[in-house]
Amino acid sequence: MNIRPPLLFLLLLATAAAPCAALTADELIAKNVEAKGGLAKIRAINTSRMSGKLQFSGDVGVQMSFSMTVTRSGKVRQESTLQGMTQIQAWDGHEGWQISPFGGRKDPEKLSADDCKGLTEDADIDGPLVDYRAKGNTVEYLGTEDVDGTQAHKLKVTLKNGDLKYLYLDPDYFLEIRVTTRRVIRGTEQDVETDLGNYEEIAGVYVPFSIESGAKGEPKNVKLTLDKVEVNQPVDDAIFVFPTTPAR
Repeated sequence: MNIRPPLLFLLLLATAAAPCAALTADELIAKNVEAKGGLAKIRAINTSRMSGKLQFSGDVGVQMSFSMTVTRSGKVRQESTLQGMTQIQAWDGHEGWQISPFGGRKDPEKLSADDCKGLTEDADIDGPLVDYRAKGNTVEYLGTEDVDGTQAHKLKVTLKNGDLKYLYLDPDYFLEIRVTTRRVIRGTEQDVETDLGNYEEIAGVYVPFSIESGAKGEPKNVKLTLDKVEVNQPVDDAIFVFPTTPAR
């Protein structure tokens, strides 16, 4: 006797036997963008100013006030202040410069292309995933990897200049919980690992308020805790321009 099992049973059996479809890089990017608030709200932010405390751990703990201003036109200025002295690093969209009084240099000085790499990445107000193809980046999905007990989705981002970023997305919320950056500085590879957390909603977009960094494989000895993030406030472009008047 030829007995055929019900069609529904066959469909359920086939579904159970089939492996789960793997996510693609573009699908993960779409989930990440949506988790942050959606593309429209991300693109609606034209300026961002964050401020907080920058803490260095070690033999002698140091805490500085910190602020960073970024514009959609690709400019950034960072300030770190301690005991009345302020270190400034800025990128005006074409070149970078700094004032480094803690190193005894009160006059502004131009930065090399290698020393500007971090600044140019920070100047990307949307981050490396949004419109990544137009920016000259490539993205690959490398599966999951353990991040302090969480099986996070791992994306490999190759920047236009050849440097690498590995972004680890939380499997439930699809927000970045860790970023590992590999830059070539004066011919030497440098790996920096950054953990992100305490996301808060600002103008409909989720922003990490806790950022801890350090050389990969070593303790994270730099911690930035944000107090405030303001968006779409007026910004004077002059703050990004290399000063022509020496400091006094």
